[in-house]
Amino acid sequence: MVNITRFNPLEGAFENMLRGAPVWLPNPETRAPASGPAQFHMDVTENDKEYQVLAELPGVKKEEISVTINGNEVAVSAEVKHEKDVENGQIVLRAERYYGKLERAFTLHQEVDEATAQAKYNDGVLELTLPKKTVAAAKRLAVN
Repeated sequence: MVNITRFNPLEGAFENMLRGAPVWLPNPETRAPASGPAQFHMDVTENDKEYQVLAELPGVKKEEISVTINGNEVAVSAEVKHEKDVENGQIVLRAERYYGKLERAFTLHQEVDEATAQAKYNDGVLELTLPKKTVAAAKRLAVN
């Protein structure tokens, strides 16, 4: 007897889609997921005079935050420190808090005036005020 099977082009598509995707594996020492680099969330807005940046950095001390401005490139980095609060005999069942270095960098359309830029950090939110550099008006040369 001959077995006839119907061809389904979607069969195995889901498995192929997940091939090469990262797999969550628990840390065998603590039975907790391995922590990896995290990103912080940012909002960037602009008006005619300046750019405004709001970055969420909860649990970071302001001394651990670094902001670098180079022309129209802005980089924000922070060091998140994790203090062990596990007592003797305790086993960590789940650890999702990240600790290490966080970095974000982005490019703006116009150069920033570094001399008048301001940074404020309050309640886990970094607020940057980045004034735009004034562009010199084009000079027209007379042709002799």
